[in-house]
Amino acid sequence: MSASELNPREDLFPRRIVCLSDEATELLYLLGEQERIVGVSGFSTRPLEARSKPKVSTFRDANFEAIEQLKPDLIITYSDVQAEISRQAVLRGLTVFNFNQRSIAEIFDFISLMARIVGKEDQGIALISEYRDGFKRIAMAAKSFPRWPRVFFEEWKDPLISGIRWVEELIEIAGGEPIFPELRDRRKAKERVVDSAEVIRRNPDVIIASWCGMKANKQEISSRPGWEKIAAVRDGRIYEIRSSFILQPGPASLTEGVRQLHWILSHVVGHEVAEEIMPSEKCDPDGSA
Repeated sequence: MSASELNPREDLFPRRIVCLSDEATELLYLLGEQERIVGVSGFSTRPLEARSKPKVSTFRDANFEAIEQLKPDLIITYSDVQAEISRQAVLRGLTVFNFNQRSIAEIFDFISLMARIVGKEDQGIALISEYRDGFKRIAMAAKSFPRWPRVFFEEWKDPLISGIRWVEELIEIAGGEPIFPELRDRRKAKERVVDSAEVIRRNPDVIIASWCGMKANKQEISSRPGWEKIAAVRDGRIYEIRSSFILQPGPASLTEGVRQLHWILSHVVGHEVAEEIMPSEKCDPDGSA
């Protein structure tokens, strides 16, 4: 009798998964299914243990020779940025699942579906419930703010990109008012390019920068022509959140990302942060972690 006959559920779930986006890797660890991961992106940072897995890609390019040697039965990719990786995987006869979550609701869908893929549906539901409870605690704290600061979230510097939906939603949960709310339904980065003059005109109280893959340069931001007129620049309210905390549409942004947003906005309005919703990573007085 074969192993599959002894345990008919044994072959229902992928055993060898290559995760080419950080959020999929972190989620599988949270579900206790890290042994299924046989390869990751070179940019994987959460959890630290994931760094020991074979690295088989950058965010835009994949080493398919290395991937094929790992004999994966599933490859997880993310968004239109990895569309060519997904296409190449299919042409090579590999099984690939491309997620493209852009909102909190879609992140929850991603968590739910990934949990079902590895047979951990109940654990996925429990994680989503935990994240919802965290949002409620932060939102309740934000209701006590004397005012909600107007926030410009800078996703990239040249061209200026803003308005990615899940970040805008997290800013609102954390107690801020995004200055480009009309951009949140635009899924591609090139559709969310903003004009420097319009940032000046909308005059945010706070600037939060998170440049994917590199440290934001606050001096560069504050020295842009005309930006000395912006309240955030004039009052020294330029902050940074690492991209691995906030631009990862998965567990990191729903926990550490939103907590750092709330910490920054609390600091701006002079509101004390409750211990239970403090960020796990240390934030310094100017908001950098």
